Amino acid sequence: MNLLRAAGTVSAFTLLSRITGLVREVLTTTLFGASGLTDAFMVAFRLPNMLRRLFAEGAFSQAFVPALARERAANGEAATRQLVDATATLLFWILLGVSALGVAAAPVLVWAIGSGLQGPSFEAAVVMTRWMFPYIACMSLVALSAGILNTWKRFALPAVTPVLLNLSVIAAGLLLVKPLERAGWPGIYALALGVMAGGVLQLAVQWPALRRLGMLPRVGLGWRRIRDAWSHSGVRHILRTMGPALLGVGVAQLSLLINTQIASHVAVGAVTWVSMADRLMEFPTALAGVALGVVLTPLLAAAKVQGDRAEDSAREFSGLIDWGLRLVLLLALPCAVALLVFAVPLVAVLFHQGAFSAADVHQTARAVTGYGLGLLGIVAIKVLAPAYFARSDTRTPVRFALLVLALTQLLNLALVPWLGTAGLAASIGLGALVNAGLLLRGLLRLGVYRPAPGWPGFALRVTLAAAVMGALQAGLAWRLDWTAMGKLQCVMWMGAALPASALLYFGMLRLLRVDLRSLMRRRAAS
Repeated sequence: MNLLRAAGTVSAFTLLSRITGLVREVLTTTLFGASGLTDAFMVAFRLPNMLRRLFAEGAFSQAFVPALARERAANGEAATRQLVDATATLLFWILLGVSALGVAAAPVLVWAIGSGLQGPSFEAAVVMTRWMFPYIACMSLVALSAGILNTWKRFALPAVTPVLLNLSVIAAGLLLVKPLERAGWPGIYALALGVMAGGVLQLAVQWPALRRLGMLPRVGLGWRRIRDAWSHSGVRHILRTMGPALLGVGVAQLSLLINTQIASHVAVGAVTWVSMADRLMEFPTALAGVALGVVLTPLLAAAKVQGDRAEDSAREFSGLIDWGLRLVLLLALPCAVALLVFAVPLVAVLFHQGAFSAADVHQTARAVTGYGLGLLGIVAIKVLAPAYFARSDTRTPVRFALLVLALTQLLNLALVPWLGTAGLAASIGLGALVNAGLLLRGLLRLGVYRPAPGWPGFALRVTLAAAVMGALQAGLAWRLDWTAMGKLQCVMWMGAALPASALLYFGMLRLLRVDLRSLMRRRAAS
């Protein structure tokens, strides 16, 4: 299997998801601006989204995908099918209970994450939280399905299904806002209805693919099936692995919760500014980090199983990590430079219309710049962390995450009073750099990763190419008033600037003789 082709497939569909997500955010800010109600939706959506990342896609995926890959490599598909059924049964009932509890405790949860919301904004956040919380039950099964499909190297469908969520929210925003307002409801409630519809659609489209593989999960409804699922040895292993992983992902989500809480007290609209900046930051993570993480996780796990039988697989394991890190530098560094020097143009082109003002553009751009400081770390973690999970080591990333959580909050204390929401984003970015550095040092000390020759020259050439590209973007950002010019003029300038930046960057790489062919031809061991 050609690794770049697999990663490219995931990257393309994940990028499509980010683009439609960006359209969703543009529609939201155009209709409602950076207002108290927009902050309420961001807080309400963050609660089930946070638990989805915590349970369904976070700790669960980190434990389930390597376990599934090892089970298939070691014991065959019949045993793997039993593991899938047992896992689906237990996961379904746990997440159903969590969803019911979230609906009941919505006021407490909204206060915990956004106590700065006042009056109607707080009440709207509570209502939308109750409407959207069952989304987590759908997404837990979506994460299970995606793990199965990725293990069978069916990467495209799981990568494209998040598009359905964004399309559902966009459709709800276009079609339901006015009818809800005429009925006396806040129009922004339409977005909450779109979230629930999107969760159901994502689950529905993956079921036929699982049926064709013969891996459609069968959820046990009786007490005996639940008890058998609990006692399954593979499930117990996943649960043991999930414990530290849950803590690790929980640390990241706790940091997000704290930052949302802080933003809700900075100013009205601050939660929205940070959320829009986060949306821009997700583009490069989709381009490289998410795609590489999805492709490498099952391959690293399979290489570890084979590594118990053949010494050659140790080199394969190290080679996969090295390939991933080179692509991280190649793709994420120019994106980081763009976020640092080209933030205002990017935000202005995307969001400066309707109720989103020029002041909102500049506040959001400052947060984008903060994320740019640590983008390399944010993306590199997507490659480095799976190397630990493939070795069934979830404790080491947890220790690092706890250290980084403490560091991030210390940085918040120092930076937020000075920089506002930009300080929140900068704290996350700098913490991610430290986290990635700790993960890399750990792999080097364990001896499971040995950098291939040529790293210093490769890094220097990529840095020079990114710097030349950044000079072009900085000149365009400083010479043009992106918030004063008309929308059509803005779009035309951006339509010229981005292709020119890409051509300049890759042209410099070719001039500096960076060997891209070897990266493109990297193949996984069969």
